[in-house]
Amino acid sequence: MTLVRLGDLDLTLPLAAAAFGWLAAARAWRTAMIWGLLFGGGVMLVGASKIAFMAWGSGLPGLGFKSVSGHATGVTAVFPTLLYLMLHSAGPAARRLGVAAGLGLGLVVGVLLVVCGFHSAAEAVAGCLLGGAISLAWIRLAGAGARAPSLPRLGWFALVFLAGAWLMSFMHVGWWMIRVAMLLSGNDRPYSLGSADP
Repeated sequence: MTLVRLGDLDLTLPLAAAAFGWLAAARAWRTAMIWGLLFGGGVMLVGASKIAFMAWGSGLPGLGFKSVSGHATGVTAVFPTLLYLMLHSAGPAARRLGVAAGLGLGLVVGVLLVVCGFHSAAEAVAGCLLGGAISLAWIRLAGAGARAPSLPRLGWFALVFLAGAWLMSFMHVGWWMIRVAMLLSGNDRPYSLGSADP
């Protein structure tokens, strides 16, 4: 369960924002913007899949697919990216190892989500694929513009992370998604996602 919690939006969103802050502090503006667009787009896709199911019951019943796993997406998007940043000055081999470790962690979380009954295999696989695509696309498109760690950049990373974590304590994302689904569909109550995303 501790590993599964690594995918909580309360953690992955502040970490993603902190990575953006790290890159902005290094004046790697293009790289930061690419990361923000990729991660933000991924979060919106996950949210859209959940809202669509809660509003209209969309999905693939034959595969047990209701929505993309946000936890699997978050881990496989954020952790390979952070490890790439942290190991940027250690050389290509270390960076590749870090990215592989981050993706591996995402796969472990995906498996645990299925084993613990939070998601179907199709939902977890979709999340792992989406998150992996985000991190690998960022590394491919902008990774060369990353900067090695330094005290000022680590300071910005910590500051943005703490601010993001504080803000997320007030953001009831699940509640808002339910409200949006009900508004769009006109239904009195949403279709239940069940135990999806602990």
